[in-house]
Amino acid sequence: MVDTVRTEPAPSRGRPPLRSIVVWTLVAVVGAVSWGVVALVRGEEISALWLLAAALGSYAIAYRFYARFIVRRVLKVDDTRATPAETLRNDTDYQPTDRRVLFGHHFAAIAGAGPLVGPVLAAQMGYLPGTLWIVVGVIFAGAVQDMVVLFFSMRRNGKSLGQMAREEIGVVGGVAALIGVFTIMIILLAVLALVVVNALADSAWGTFSIAMTIPIALFMGFYLRTLRPGQVIETSLIGVALLLLAIVGGGWVQDSSWADAFTLSPEALVVALVVYGFVASVLPVWMLLAPRDYLSTFMKIGTIVLLAVGLLLARPTLQNEAITEFASTGDGPVFAGSLFPFVFITIACGALSGFHALIASGTTPKLIEKESQVRMIGYGGMLMESFVAISALIAASVIDPGLYYAMNAPAGFLGDSLESASEAVAGLGFAISPDQLAAAAASVEESTLVARTGGAPTLAVGMSQIFTDGFGVGAQAFWYHFAIMFEALFILTTVDAGTRVGRFMLQDTLGNVWKPMRDVSWKPGLWLTSAVVVAAWGYFLWAGVTDPLGGINQLFPLFGIANQLLAAIALTVVTTILIKTGRLKWAWVTGIPLLWDAAVTLTASWQKVFSDDPGLGFFAQRERFSEALADGEVLPPARSLDDMEQVVTNSTVDGILAAFFALLVVIIIADAARVCVRALRDPSKATSTEAPYVESTLVAPSGLIPTRRERELMAAASRPGGDGGGGRHARPGADGDGGSLR
Repeated sequence: MVDTVRTEPAPSRGRPPLRSIVVWTLVAVVGAVSWGVVALVRGEEISALWLLAAALGSYAIAYRFYARFIVRRVLKVDDTRATPAETLRNDTDYQPTDRRVLFGHHFAAIAGAGPLVGPVLAAQMGYLPGTLWIVVGVIFAGAVQDMVVLFFSMRRNGKSLGQMAREEIGVVGGVAALIGVFTIMIILLAVLALVVVNALADSAWGTFSIAMTIPIALFMGFYLRTLRPGQVIETSLIGVALLLLAIVGGGWVQDSSWADAFTLSPEALVVALVVYGFVASVLPVWMLLAPRDYLSTFMKIGTIVLLAVGLLLARPTLQNEAITEFASTGDGPVFAGSLFPFVFITIACGALSGFHALIASGTTPKLIEKESQVRMIGYGGMLMESFVAISALIAASVIDPGLYYAMNAPAGFLGDSLESASEAVAGLGFAISPDQLAAAAASVEESTLVARTGGAPTLAVGMSQIFTDGFGVGAQAFWYHFAIMFEALFILTTVDAGTRVGRFMLQDTLGNVWKPMRDVSWKPGLWLTSAVVVAAWGYFLWAGVTDPLGGINQLFPLFGIANQLLAAIALTVVTTILIKTGRLKWAWVTGIPLLWDAAVTLTASWQKVFSDDPGLGFFAQRERFSEALADGEVLPPARSLDDMEQVVTNSTVDGILAAFFALLVVIIIADAARVCVRALRDPSKATSTEAPYVESTLVAPSGLIPTRRERELMAAASRPGGDGGGGRHARPGADGDGGSLR
């Protein structure tokens, strides 16, 4: 059964205006030349601006042409059709939301640790592999997944990814998807929250500034809803001013008598995060979640734009190699494994991320006003995150390689002194003296930068160097701590949105057994499922904080693989829907990314489970540490026999979960293939779970800048006596263009 599509015929089109042809030709030429320099120049340092130009040119062309093609031809968006935000409005989860606010919420929710940390770690392979995957991957895989999942969830009243899999694939694959998606999400949320805790622990400045975003967001929510409805720009200006004041105030608090009140231990931060996650999940979305994410987006996008300006002013050269020897040997000190598949696992959220599919089938489809807005919010939001990833890769590649490896290699490899760290880095082929290591730490007012693993400190050093050289104002220490706070804020917004999405998923799943649980407006179900979700990720978070060896070592190796396996599930679901709804000729749009992602993730899972290299395989590591433990020997990174036992436990859990997740994905793909073959053989038996068509009465632009036609319709609807029903004609030109990049 083909999905119901009601569209007006597109007007006949003549030749594009000469100005448009010239502009897009120039964009293509600049992008092509930049790619040529990035890919071909060897043996000399090149400017980081070539990476920036190659990425931006590719993003612009992809949004203008490829995303528009998918919206018009594959999805066939229909702005005469009411979205669930309009038909199911309850002012708690379903709420028509201005596209600018929703873009902010969606971007803030999807942009977490991945685009910041992943590219920094992947710089071990060189700047070229990461750049290619970040740009090409987002254009043809990541942004496509986000937009298509958002569209199909919106057409199904905002159902979660797991529930869509259950209804579209069937019992076997659907149940596997429900279990896999929810379990993977708990792991992802725990890792994201752990990064936040590590960034904010014992930091009065960061904790105060981020805590202040909560009352600011509450004020914005009530201001926009009751005091000045519809005044988005006015509310935004007030919110940004208060946010800047909170950032500056953090510095004052850090040097005042209030510092102790905001200097929290890791354990205290866990409790605060769990409480906040629960409250943010149960409050109406307009009150806290949407305005806070919108506010955070100003900080996120503003800082990245500031970084781009800093790059233009500083014009740094890339110190990293295009392709390092670790790409082929697979024995790098930052992470083990060869270029394929592990660079595609390490760089997750900047190119393709399964976590995004949870947001695109969670909060966002319940808030979007018009179907045509999926292009701006789904595809455009992911392009913005990819730009964050490119910026992070550049920041990691402009610092001295010796410092990069001194920061990102494990403590067991570097030793306990600056001298031993210098010698270890020299063994990798890079030179940095103990005095240089001490000077680097002093420049950012840190006691040491040695073995500051995880990627976030390295990114902060790179950003602070670019800001200092580019703007020439402020000490590098100020910019370093500003970047640390930025990273914490960047990640925290994914925790609250992710908790809400986890609640939706759990309600959908339990609703298969007891229907009242599926009603997102039923308060007891809302509170119960929210408590279960925060308790689940809170448990793993507490374990990671109280025992870092058993926390980050247990969870982080699974983060990349689990995230990309989740993307495989999402791409499987939407490809199945395309085939079942009579769009076989367009199934390649999501089918090709699915095949690539499945090959990458299943290969990585196989190696992590079955490799006999203790540095790569979980069970090989378990065997090595078990044998040493039996002999009473302590191996790095363990420092005691208790730590040795913990490593054995961690390796066992990692191996079992990696194998379990991979098995679930194989089951889902196999069952989906069966459903697709059956639908192709007998299309009459193919069923669709799409919600019935309801005519829209809303008027809203499809893109950032309204078209002339959209402005006329909005003006007519706002006049006294207007019918307010212009939304059924408020089409994006007639093709979902939105006018912002014509």
